[in-house]
Amino acid sequence: MPTTTAPARKSGQRRNSSSRRDDEAPIIPILARKVREVEAKAQRGKLGPTNRVKFQVIAFLVREERARVKADDALTDAARAELLKRLDGVATILAKTAARDTSLIQLLEVDQATSPVAKRMRRDWLLESGAELAPDELIITDTPAPVSAPVVPAALAERQVTPPQIEFRRESNPFLAPDLALRAAKQTPRRRLDGWELMGPLYKAFETGAGGGSATMELPPVPEFDRLSPKGLEVMPHQSRFLEAVREGHRTFLLADEPGLGKTAESVLAASVAGAYPLLAVVPNVVKMNWAREVERWTPQRRATVIQGDGDDIDAFADVFIVNYEILDRHLSWLGSIGLKGMVVDEAHFIKNLTSQRSQNVLALASRIRETVRDPLLLALTGTPLINDVEDFDAIWRFLGWTAPTGDKPGPELMEKLDGTGLTPADKAFYPEARDAVISMGIVRRKKKDVAADLPDKLIADLPVQLDDEFGRSIRAAERELGQRLAARYRRVIEARGRETHGIDDDIVRMVAQHELDESKNAAAAENVFTMVRRIGQAKALLAADYAAQLQRSVGKVVFFAKHIDVMDQAEAHFAESGLRTVSIRGDQTTPARQEAIDAFNNDPEVAIAVCSLTAAGVGLNMQASSNVVLAELSWTAAEQTQAIDRVHRIGQDEPVTAWRIIAAHTIDTKIAELIDSKQGLAARALDGEATDPESSDSVQLSALMHLLREALGGQ
Repeated sequence: MPTTTAPARKSGQRRNSSSRRDDEAPIIPILARKVREVEAKAQRGKLGPTNRVKFQVIAFLVREERARVKADDALTDAARAELLKRLDGVATILAKTAARDTSLIQLLEVDQATSPVAKRMRRDWLLESGAELAPDELIITDTPAPVSAPVVPAALAERQVTPPQIEFRRESNPFLAPDLALRAAKQTPRRRLDGWELMGPLYKAFETGAGGGSATMELPPVPEFDRLSPKGLEVMPHQSRFLEAVREGHRTFLLADEPGLGKTAESVLAASVAGAYPLLAVVPNVVKMNWAREVERWTPQRRATVIQGDGDDIDAFADVFIVNYEILDRHLSWLGSIGLKGMVVDEAHFIKNLTSQRSQNVLALASRIRETVRDPLLLALTGTPLINDVEDFDAIWRFLGWTAPTGDKPGPELMEKLDGTGLTPADKAFYPEARDAVISMGIVRRKKKDVAADLPDKLIADLPVQLDDEFGRSIRAAERELGQRLAARYRRVIEARGRETHGIDDDIVRMVAQHELDESKNAAAAENVFTMVRRIGQAKALLAADYAAQLQRSVGKVVFFAKHIDVMDQAEAHFAESGLRTVSIRGDQTTPARQEAIDAFNNDPEVAIAVCSLTAAGVGLNMQASSNVVLAELSWTAAEQTQAIDRVHRIGQDEPVTAWRIIAAHTIDTKIAELIDSKQGLAARALDGEATDPESSDSVQLSALMHLLREALGGQ
């Protein structure tokens, strides 16, 4: 970094406080003058190319000078505070100017002042301030600097949105601290294998399984102490080994564990270990809410925000931003400008088609992160990295930086590993060595059966989904109306008794809820708790079916349970559109037809999913060909849910079973799931001879209505 010195003064010349401050940082008054010139041009709408470069250089020098002032031990605390305050003033004007002309925002990025014109401008200003420059900074050639691909392609420029809160985040820290190590990176030296075509041999190494063995990098042993789990939770041994690799400095992973082994939790904790905040998680829509829940669960000291639509309601100062593939395109601009230090791509096989906009969006953001951050945390999560062809690796490897952005050659680190083998593709021994080299870049693949000792034999995993369409809003409105109706009835009872109550009277709450439940069972058309839950099931149908289809591609056969026929119909139609063969098990089938469907599911490899009625198929069936169950709708009894899961988890099943419950967030569905779990816990306590709470004998329906009533009374 150049040093700045004050020009010599005549003996006895008077120095006021302002000149003393300028002596300590002579570049600041120059920057203040230049930024006012740019601001005046912007106000008149005449911000041409020269002033845009000037804006760029001011931002660059503000960052450099801020770093110099903070590191200068010769400054007193008061002087340092004063200089930083003056630099903040320049930064504030830059931010206001960028708010006037948003095309300037991208010029605020680190290492932007690299063109010959910008370099000359920086040199001249520093010389004017009296700085001593190195010889290589005085001589500037016209060799153009490499231009990185824009994050936002021209075709998507008009679709970009910037949530209002993001502006506050930018203003709070408009200039990201430069990573000087990136700027000092040297050109990659020529290597022995530079003349060889290597991508074909690398794909062949995996296609033929060269060398054999599991495609998992060598991981550290399980640490002696669990230093990561929050209170009440415990990291499993296979997760601990992965996180130890992150602790040791590994930063790019293709995490290809089978579903149900905790990839989301591992990713959340990996970000904590690596300090990779802000972190972006790009995920399927059906699991957005689950990601937010996992961030809160495993890293309660961090904040997550889920991006919906144009992002008007996001928390701009969150640590983790969660967005689904479908709306990523309109958020590329601001996501590329807030200094992301990590990125997770869930169900990474979604980006395998490099011609799709979805893939291009993800790769553009990852490229920007690598350009601005040294060793960012990049995680690709998928149980099925290869679906159709071994070249399905291509997009994932590009995302991780293991290959060049064009995909035509290995990246520098992988090239170094390949070069270190001393072999070429002409040598047979090259292929197992090449496969191991790629695996060592960060491929982690564990199967359930390989880590079964680390897992419970039966796991129920909740997947919250957001019902943010008109149908979902109408459901929440109906819940509020039902709660208000119950509250009005409660108040009438209180008034009729003619006595004051302190707080909520639980006996009256139970009486009102029971009366509503009795009426609901006899009402065919009125809106009640049963019709409401049915509507929630209808709203979740396609989200649940989409998740089941994704799961099937990862783990094979899946059992899909629903309570209502119309939900089953929607799911079967979605599976058919996805090219998946299904069988159906319903209450109106004959016994031979039902057995034929069960046999086909267990024995025919072409049958992918069994769509089952929760009531009709919940007992008496053996479906051990699958170890994964999707519960699209919740039962009213814990026993019914358990029976459904036990169609898969029974004698003859040799793999751990995972049941995925699809739960509509911010609706009564969430409370029903909680009640079902409490009933299971109560049953266990009862069998163990433990005492039960006063509501243990209440039905889930009654408890749900009591919850709605208490919520309505509490909000009034």
